Amino acid sequence: MYIIKNALTSIKRNKGRNILIGIIILVISAASSITLAIRSSANNIVKSYEEQYNLEASISMDRQALMESFKNESSSQEEMIEQFNNIKELTIEQINNYGNSDYLKSYYYIYNTSVNAKDIEETTDSLIKETTKTETTTKSWGNDYQNGGFPGGRVPSGGQTTTKQTTITEKIFNDKVSSGAFTLIGYSSYESMSEFINGTYSMTSGSIFNDLSSAECIISEELAVLNELEVGDEITLLNPNDEDLTYKVKISGIYKENSDDANDMSSMFSRSANQIITTSSVIEKIIADDEDLSVTITPTFILKDEDSIDKFKSEVEDKGLSEYYIVTTNEEMVKNATKSISNVKSFAMVFLVITLIIGGVVLLVINMINIRERKYEIGVLRTIGMKKSLVISQFMLELLIVAIFSLLIGAGVGSLCSVDIANSLLENEINNSSEQIDNINKNFGGMNTYGGSNKTNFVGNNKISGVVTIEQVSNINAVVDFKVLIELLAIGILLTIFSSISSGVAISRFSPLDILKER
Repeated sequence: MYIIKNALTSIKRNKGRNILIGIIILVISAASSITLAIRSSANNIVKSYEEQYNLEASISMDRQALMESFKNESSSQEEMIEQFNNIKELTIEQINNYGNSDYLKSYYYIYNTSVNAKDIEETTDSLIKETTKTETTTKSWGNDYQNGGFPGGRVPSGGQTTTKQTTITEKIFNDKVSSGAFTLIGYSSYESMSEFINGTYSMTSGSIFNDLSSAECIISEELAVLNELEVGDEITLLNPNDEDLTYKVKISGIYKENSDDANDMSSMFSRSANQIITTSSVIEKIIADDEDLSVTITPTFILKDEDSIDKFKSEVEDKGLSEYYIVTTNEEMVKNATKSISNVKSFAMVFLVITLIIGGVVLLVINMINIRERKYEIGVLRTIGMKKSLVISQFMLELLIVAIFSLLIGAGVGSLCSVDIANSLLENEINNSSEQIDNINKNFGGMNTYGGSNKTNFVGNNKISGVVTIEQVSNINAVVDFKVLIELLAIGILLTIFSSISSGVAISRFSPLDILKER
């Protein structure tokens, strides 16, 4: 109790010096709180980016391994083609088996097959091609002609050769790549509909199906115009192997393609013109009726973290993944996406460390001067019997009281500035986040975008996860919370201990008698 009372008395007696120390600590604490706020904001952005850019793994054909196999076996071209065709595509059972992993957060897949449709005409481009045909004719001369019948009295040997060129105009129609007239794509989740998320496709009327188990579909704007189809109409899909197998689906929306290829003037229709998009349940029903139907399944696996990458690769290999398939990830893309904002976070921490080092050194120097000025006081206290540890504790307590008082004021000043600074840092990300969410909802035909009755928020209702959502900071607690205050208190204690080192060393070395003799 005596130490506390004596420390408070000493603080009052040396106002000028303690005010100077308080100002230095106040500046340090204000700068520290702002820096910690920047770090907190950067952490929020990085976290949002990590949620947006999921760490994904996909399984694709390992063409390099396939080529190496062909080289080793010295196969002919026909044998290479046959070997390639014999490689089995992934089945839904295999994908579900690979997806049942402790290293994944989730997984989804996309079906791709071809079908026909009843009473619907597919879009086709007709290209006009001109070719030049050359005809060569040789005419032999008979014996009826005498020498006088030709100029110079000579008869050509063998006959006369004439050349005729004819330009022929041909109308050539595009060949269908698959057995069906239409490409049918089935999605197992909204996250897998990347073309709508990135804006390659967008709805012009209606919306994406709200239920992934429903018998609904969306069609291209070109196909709708050509066949006078509207939202709410029903179309009948036909199995190309057996057209007695029919499947009715309802049109929930009409979309258009926004890519550069869609504006290609060499083609009347876009590549997606004959594309019908539906739910995975529709295609699974078609497959159940005809297992011989050619279907491609493209899976995407959402990994938990970076440490799960190699473990997941090993796991799928152990589960029987063919040597001609390879597991690839978007790890590099995710790192690049968060690299710039991670640099801001690193810069904030470097700035904090530099601020603390400079502030600590300044306080150390001031405290050393303080000890020399109060040398006689130390000698008196030691002479009347106060232990060295108690004298050191009193000096540390004085600095700690000033530090805590200044920290509180500095934290308040820094907190008031932190809101504007954090919002300034987040402004671009907030605008991009809001714009992205609005665009995705528009592309999916939600939020009553096109004047219809649909008000589905595909992002807000968690139908689509992995979308960056960054909100504006509205109060101090958002950036300077309890954690930041604890960190500021720890900074104050560390500064006090560091700057008190000089007093502890000096007091322990001072001799009371020598101090009094000098006086």
